Amino acid sequence: MEYIYGAMLLHVAGQEVNEANLKSVLKAAGLKPNDARIKALAASLEDVDIEEAIKGAVAAPVAPAPAPEEKKPDEKKSDAKKEKKKKEEEVSEEEAAAGLGALFGT
Repeated sequence: MEYIYGAMLLHVAGQEVNEANLKSVLKAAGLKPNDARIKALAASLEDVDIEEAIKGAVAAPVAPAPAPEEKKPDEKKSDAKKEKKKKEEEVSEEEAAAGLGALFGT
C-alpha cells in the first residue's frame, strides 16, 4: 500500500511517477524499498491518467456499525470468568522458553 501512497504523493506534488522518484519517497518515509515492486508499479502506471482514475473512483458508502447489545449482569460475570481463564491458560514466552530449555538440559 505504501507504494501506491508514494505514487499518489508524487502525483499531488506534480512530480513524475517513476522508479527513481518512488524510491526516493519511500526512503524518505523510512522504508526499505523493494526494487521489483517499484519497477512493477511504475510500469503499470505509465499509461494511466491518475487524475482521471481518481475522478472515476467511486467511494463506497460505509454502513454504520450496529450498536452492541447490553449484556445482562450474569452474562458479564460469565465473560469475566472466561477472560480470567483465558489469561491463566496463556503462557508467557519466557515460561515457554524455560520449559524448552529443560528438555535439553540447560
